[in-house]
Amino acid sequence: MKIAVTGKGGVGKTTISALLALELAAQGRKVFAIDADPDANLASVLGIPDADSIRPLVDMKALIKERVGATSEDIGSYFTMNPRVDDIPEQYGVRMGNIRLLVLGHIPKARGGCACPENIFLREMVNHALTQQEEVVILDMEAGVEHLGRGTAGGVDVMLIVVEHSRQSIETAHRIYKLARELGIVHVLAVVNKLTHSSELTSIENALAGIPVIAALQDDRTIREESLQGFGVQYTSDTKAKIKDLLTIIENRQSTKPSCP
Repeated sequence: MKIAVTGKGGVGKTTISALLALELAAQGRKVFAIDADPDANLASVLGIPDADSIRPLVDMKALIKERVGATSEDIGSYFTMNPRVDDIPEQYGVRMGNIRLLVLGHIPKARGGCACPENIFLREMVNHALTQQEEVVILDMEAGVEHLGRGTAGGVDVMLIVVEHSRQSIETAHRIYKLARELGIVHVLAVVNKLTHSSELTSIENALAGIPVIAALQDDRTIREESLQGFGVQYTSDTKAKIKDLLTIIENRQSTKPSCP
C-alpha cells in the first residue's frame, strides 16, 4: 500500500503522515516513511531521537555525483537520467521500530529546475519506493505533486489531501486534486483536520464539492502541546480511533481498482 499525503502548508499533513505511520507500525506493519517536504520535520513528529542530525539526501553531494554523474554545481556536465537507488533506503534510512524514515530535502529553486541532477536523484528514489518497496509507504509531500511524474504516480494507491477550515486550504486542495487526477491517480481523497466545531465540517464538504471526504479529525490540543515541547506526536484515544478508521477506509478504497480514473 502506497499513500501520498499532501495539502497546504500548516494544515497538519506531516502530523497525519506520522499518525498513519505510527498506527501501522503498532499493528506490526513495516513502514517506509519518506519526508518529501522541503520544510522537513517528519522525523521530529515521529519522535525519532536526534531528528535535527538527520542529513537529507539532497545534501549528499558526493553520493549524488557518484550515482547521477554530476550535481547542480557541475554546469554543462552530462549525467544519467536513471541512477541506481535501490540500495539507498537500507543504507541511508533511519530506523525506529517498524518504521524506516528517509528525508529527501529541499532543492533551491534558484540553482536547479526539474532536470537538475539532485531532482533526478530524488525523483528516482520516490519512483523506486512507490513501485518496488514491499513495505507500506507513507510519502509526506509538499503542497502539490512536485515529486510525482506520470510514471511515478502510477505507484500511488491513495493520495490524501489534508484540509482545514480556510479558503486557502480549500483552493490548494482543488489544485492538487486536479493535478493528481491528470496524472492518473485514481483514489484522491480529503481528510479534514483541526475541526473546532461540527458545523465547520459541512461548510468544508460543500467547498470541496467533487473531492470525497473520508475522515474528519478534531483539533487535538495534546498534539500541539507535545509538539511545542519537542516530543514526538502524542494523541488522544479519540484521534487514535479516527486514524484506525481512516486506515481501514484507505485499505478498502485502494483494494478497489475502477476501470478508469
